[in-house]
Amino acid sequence: MKKIFVCIAATFMLVLPGHVIAKDRVRANMIVSTSWLAEHLNDKSLVLLHVGDKKEYDTAHIPGAQFIQTADISTPRGQGLILELPTVDQLKATFEKFGVTDKSRVVIYFGKDWISPTTRVYFTLDYLGLGDRASVLDGGLPAWRGEGRPVTAEVKPQTPGSFTPRPNRKLVVDAEWVKENLHKPGIAILDARTAKFYTGADPGQMPRAGHIPSAKNIPFDTVVEENNKFKSEAALRAMFNSVGVKPRDSVATYCHIGQQASVLYFVARYLDYEAHLYDGSFDDWSRRPELPVEKTDGASPSSP
Repeated sequence: MKKIFVCIAATFMLVLPGHVIAKDRVRANMIVSTSWLAEHLNDKSLVLLHVGDKKEYDTAHIPGAQFIQTADISTPRGQGLILELPTVDQLKATFEKFGVTDKSRVVIYFGKDWISPTTRVYFTLDYLGLGDRASVLDGGLPAWRGEGRPVTAEVKPQTPGSFTPRPNRKLVVDAEWVKENLHKPGIAILDARTAKFYTGADPGQMPRAGHIPSAKNIPFDTVVEENNKFKSEAALRAMFNSVGVKPRDSVATYCHIGQQASVLYFVARYLDYEAHLYDGSFDDWSRRPELPVEKTDGASPSSP
């Protein structure tokens, strides 16, 4: 009887919400395989979006796919920060042009290796309230073609759609939000840039070199394998754990201009963290003289 009680108690410990040993969850539908897409390629609800070089799309794409570029989902040049989200009305018009409705299942894939523009499209859909109906094709077009699956140069006319945007503005954070949460327990700030930019060894095109204080670095290109398929759940979770991200933490990601950050945002959502994206990213932060910047050499926060 004692053994039975122990087993029952252990079972409850695993399923009780918020318990310290509760099982990790993932949002498995965010990543779809080539076999899944092949089975659903003719679904009426499917909206398939190709991200990459337009000439390559014109040469060969997955049947039914439409070409989307970051300019379609960004504030017009000269009217805001680079790649900044435009108005909800602009985004609504863009995705309705591609046939998106409230019942659509949207799958985004890259033509070659453009993982960060692809996850930026996902982030935009998530912001509009369509994240639960959107997925990224694991491995993109190279994985699809590598299995001998069909491609085409034909572009079929698309019937416009209609959907009701439900923007979740909490997903997008600004410099003030980041500043207020720099050292707050339960908030993890993640820098998605490659190491040379994070450390400050290379300022790139930013006014100041370095990173936001307390931010940890997970370069965006380290969450995928050489074939640009996402690493396993266990490997991704280990990467987050290795920089101190705890199971119940909220995660805010940034990079240069908000594109590479969308890769870490995507992974954080996949691993079921509460995720945010600093849309202005370091381009915005480093231009503000009142905000501190640190380098990994131990130097004190810098100003222009």
